Amino acid sequence: MNNQTASVPASAKPPMWEQYRARLDAYTNAKVNYDFSRQNEYTSETGWRLDDYEADLPAEAPGPPEAAGSFAAAQDVLRRYAFPPPDLITGIFNPEGPLEKRIMVLRAQFLFFKFYFGVRVSEVTDEEARDTPHGPERVWGYGYRTLEGHFERGQIDFTIHKNLKSGAVQFRIHAVSQLGQIRNPFYWVGFRLFGRMLQRKFARESLRRMKEMVSQALATGTPPAMPARAALVKEH
Repeated sequence: MNNQTASVPASAKPPMWEQYRARLDAYTNAKVNYDFSRQNEYTSETGWRLDDYEADLPAEAPGPPEAAGSFAAAQDVLRRYAFPPPDLITGIFNPEGPLEKRIMVLRAQFLFFKFYFGVRVSEVTDEEARDTPHGPERVWGYGYRTLEGHFERGQIDFTIHKNLKSGAVQFRIHAVSQLGQIRNPFYWVGFRLFGRMLQRKFARESLRRMKEMVSQALATGTPPAMPARAALVKEH
């Protein structure tokens, strides 16, 4: 009699979001961990960090975004939350729900530790022709806010911009953040020492990965492939 147990094929395992369903459900009614109604008042003078990053993506012809162009490819990557560096941040969410108010569990890796934080999509930006000093822009994206239990508090926005006059396409990140309440003194010291470095790494690597994934999509004519460890759901 053979007592060996056959290994379960990876394809037979449930999607990651189902494995983490309990964590996702726990954040359904969680509150944002800061007063976002005063967000316009948060500045560096009041102890908040304001960060802006951007990366140029392959340009398109002037006019509305092309059906299979750079803007559409970036939308696909952004909607799936596929651009963060998987060795730092992985997003887990139910792909069957709407993007608006989406709950995500962010699995963060720091040194030899893993942390799980909740965030909620706060708003979806969808503008056909935003007025700017450089001409009208097609803008699409979304932002999310930190929920109770997060080591930080604030909001981060991710947007894709296409200048309708020049055809230039950009991916932009705007963040307003502050260190949250951390009861564990060891974690508090760690985030005081390394938190800012991790924020910058997240932004830098996210810009790089977005550029690579959009270029890949344009080169192959297909959506960018999901790394195995980031393939949490069909949408991510």
